Amino acid sequence: MKLASLKSGRDGRLVVVRGDLTRCVAADGIAVTMQDALDDWARVAPALAALAARLEAGTVASAQPFDPRACAAPLPRAHHWVDGSAYVNHVELVRKARGAELPASYWTDPLVYQGGSDDFLGPTDDAPFASEDHGIDLEAEVAVIVDDVPIGCAPEAAGERIRLLMLVNDWSLRGLIPGELAKGFGFYQSKPASAFSPVAVTPDELGAAWRDGKLHGPLVSQINGERCGAPDAGVDMTFSFPQLVAHCACTRRLGAGTIVGSGTVSNYDRSRGSSCLAEKRMLEQLADGQASTPFLRYGDRVRIEMFDAAGQSIFGAIDQRVVPAA
Repeated sequence: MKLASLKSGRDGRLVVVRGDLTRCVAADGIAVTMQDALDDWARVAPALAALAARLEAGTVASAQPFDPRACAAPLPRAHHWVDGSAYVNHVELVRKARGAELPASYWTDPLVYQGGSDDFLGPTDDAPFASEDHGIDLEAEVAVIVDDVPIGCAPEAAGERIRLLMLVNDWSLRGLIPGELAKGFGFYQSKPASAFSPVAVTPDELGAAWRDGKLHGPLVSQINGERCGAPDAGVDMTFSFPQLVAHCACTRRLGAGTIVGSGTVSNYDRSRGSSCLAEKRMLEQLADGQASTPFLRYGDRVRIEMFDAAGQSIFGAIDQRVVPAA
């Protein structure tokens, strides 16, 4: 099934969405918000699935047209948001561009950081930034939302705790990252509010595209209508989502509604393009000795989307305009 949160208060109003993203119905009487559903998933999920089946059959009188512009992020705010860097070829490229060797542990121990989760952007919200000089960049990613995960959970068991998948634009400020990392304490100012796809999808909805704990298929990103990249999210993903979730739960429990991101989707096949401008600029630097692609400016529009084998949008599109912060 497919779920979304219409804008309403701080935490949205949960709706069930048709598979073709044309109609939706409020989950009234089942769960008010997405977090409510996740907090009691074992009881709530069958009722949501039954409502989804009726919606697909066209027997829900209260169904309304689905408008992504009315959507908040599926979880407008979350108790926990952790982003990984599961595509180690991307990290390898970053380090190669500055002449640094990749530590061997990067291939066996996932990189993650805990990000701000109190203020996520909706899929079509303007993306506000304090200054163009900070190096505004997109990062097209996939993320999962989990149920409660116990401490020390093994990857096989962690995979069974994945309830929903969605797309992410993990906005980054490239000009601020080096200074923050040099302090040895991680990202903060360099990671503004992330944006998420209109719809979150249960794994069973994805069919063969969801296998081995990875979502397979091109993740298409565009800037001002021109393709930036379409790397396959299931290719060259060094750590699967069950491995990432298990890593995060190594020394702590994860609460229902925790979001775990994949990091920037990247393939060794560079003909597929890039999911962020930093990678594109690194490739230019390696090939030409200098980067020629600029970072984003006010007024630029970024679109991120994934399609099924029939060409149907799976999650709806993240479609945002870069604007000055008020």
